[in-house]
Formats: sequence, structure tokens, C-alpha cells
Amino acid sequence: MTTTRAAVQTAARELELRDLDVPDEIGTGEALVRVEGCGICGADYERYIGEMDDSGLFEYPVVLGHEPVGVIEAIGADASDRWDVAVGDRVAIEPFAPCGVCEFCTRGEYTICDQRFIYGTTSLSVGAGIWGGFAERMLLRPGTVVHQLSHDVSIEDATFFNPLGAGFEWVCRAGSAEVGESVLVLGPGQRGLSAVIAAAEAGCGPIVATGLTRDADRLAIAEEFGATHTVDVGTESLAGRVDAITDGRGVDVVVDTTPGATQSVVDAIDVVRPGGTVVLAGTKGMREVDGFVSDEVVLDNISIEGTLGTRAWSFERAIDVIEAGDYDLDQLHSHTLGLDEIERAIQLQGGDADEDAFHITVTPTHD
Repeated sequence: MTTTRAAVQTAARELELRDLDVPDEIGTGEALVRVEGCGICGADYERYIGEMDDSGLFEYPVVLGHEPVGVIEAIGADASDRWDVAVGDRVAIEPFAPCGVCEFCTRGEYTICDQRFIYGTTSLSVGAGIWGGFAERMLLRPGTVVHQLSHDVSIEDATFFNPLGAGFEWVCRAGSAEVGESVLVLGPGQRGLSAVIAAAEAGCGPIVATGLTRDADRLAIAEEFGATHTVDVGTESLAGRVDAITDGRGVDVVVDTTPGATQSVVDAIDVVRPGGTVVLAGTKGMREVDGFVSDEVVLDNISIEGTLGTRAWSFERAIDVIEAGDYDLDQLHSHTLGLDEIERAIQLQGGDADEDAFHITVTPTHD
């Protein structure tokens, strides 16, 4: 039987490389993918340190990695027809594989599917078990959503499909931002800068991005990607700058991408215009928000949108942008590391290492 090398998490902060069996035959609705690379995000770090242990979405042991790009090695007839892909095609794989028949799936909300299946969080005890992108190969189950992606795109740019898709999801779908509307993006991480790109592509303006003094380089990239203004919230008053930029009106849409910190939620409500929209995208580790006054939301008729995952339309827009090559994404890619360095890669993403990291790609092998 063929095996695949995979990074398996067995407990909080415990990862090991294992050789796992690859099925000799795959079902007619399944596919086998040779993984070229997989991105890392803050959620991988949260899983690594155990913050997801009580979520009900995560069970050890598990192959991590939910932002994979790879090449179809084998595919069943039904899957080939449904996904419109064939052996040799390069695909970006969505994290959520919906059932397609529950009430949420049938109204397009498949990221909260009743039978929720998520790559990178599903246990080895389920089926073949090779359900994560930090591996040489992974199995795709029926219901998986894949998107073809050009072989001409570098693997680092290719794995950026997930954060960039989130940017379009948060700005355009959850935020419903339209041409000429103002957008404020809180946080200059990979998804924050992706939200700036999405706002620019949607024709929004002004576009404001925030960060701290240490984020000066990232804020410069935000301006290159379409931000009309940047704010160092460590030295400047966010409310004061927003008032000046919008003539006291407030912004139409605020997208909070900051992880962990809860003050950004209060700040977002503070600076959004009456009738505007606040999109909460950065998770806070289940922390309560000090200073949250619900009456401010009611009296100003503010819409607050929580968003879990990204849907097909947003991934398609992201891949279009990546393939067009209009943005210099190379400057975002700080590390490409092999599977044997997976623990270091996740620690880098989480800030546990004494080295600055941004967008990281994990490949099965890396010289």
C-alpha cells in the first residue's frame, strides 16, 4: 500500500511526522491530490496551542492544514464531472466540504453545514484520515469545493488564494461594500492586506488601513495595494483620523481582522457611520469584549456581521486576481518551509519565534 508523509497533531503543542496509508482505490465521488503547498493562518496556531480543543470542531489525532493547493493524481468519474477537473489539473481546495442537502447548504450558507466537514480539523479516525494539507497527499471527499488554478503561478502566490478569498468575503459579501463606499480595515496581517485588495478591486474609497508602529512596512504595502490612508493606532487617534478623512460622517464598512485583541471591536463600533456595517472576522480566543455597549449598536442602527469561512464566489475572485498578477504578492511571502519544519512554521506564524513572519507556505519538501 502507498503511504504519505503527514504532520499529525496528537495533543496541544505536540506534532509528529507519520507515514499514513493512502487508499488503493478511491470512490467515484473522491479524488487524490498530490499536495504542492499549504498556507498557514492564525487558526492553525490556535489549533496547535490547544485553543480549539473545546470547540467541537477539532479532534485528535489530526492532519493539520486547511489552505492546500495541489495536483489531481486520481479522481472518480462523479467527482470529475461535478468539479470539472481531471488528472493533472492544479486545484485550490476550500476548507469546508458541505453535505449539499441540509437547510444551510441549500440556502448557500455551507460553511455552517449541519454535517460540517473541515479539512485540517477532521480526525484520523474518520475514513482514510488524510484530510489535511500538511502532507504529501490528501484525499478529497464528495462535496469538496475545488477551483482550478494556473500551473504558471508560483506555489507561494497560489497558496495565497485562501487569505485573499477571505478579503473578498469580508469586504464584498459580509460587508456589502459598494463602489465609492468607505472601508476601514483594522489590522495589517495577510488577511487585512487582502481586505485592502478586495476593497480596491470593488472600487471602494476612501480605504483606510490600521496597524502599529512596528507595522510600518505592512502599512506601506497597504498603500501600494490601494489604501488611500493608513493609521498608526499606537500613536494616532483612530477616531480623530476617521473623522478627518470622512468629514465627521464615519466609515461605511469596518472590517476587523485583528486576532486576539478585543479593543478593535469597540473601536469599530465607535467609527462606523450610523447605518453602517461592522464585519467581525478576527477571532478573539473566546475573550469577552470590555467596553461593548449594545445600545450604541441599536441607536445608530449598526449592522454587525460575523463570518465563518469563505465561500466559492470569493475564492474565485481571489484566484482571478492572483492569476492576473496585478499585485506584487511576493513581498508578502516571508517563508517557504518543508514539512519537516512544520512545527517551526506554525510557531513562526503565531509569533512564538524570534523572527518576523508574514505569509508562510509549507511544501512537502523544500531545499
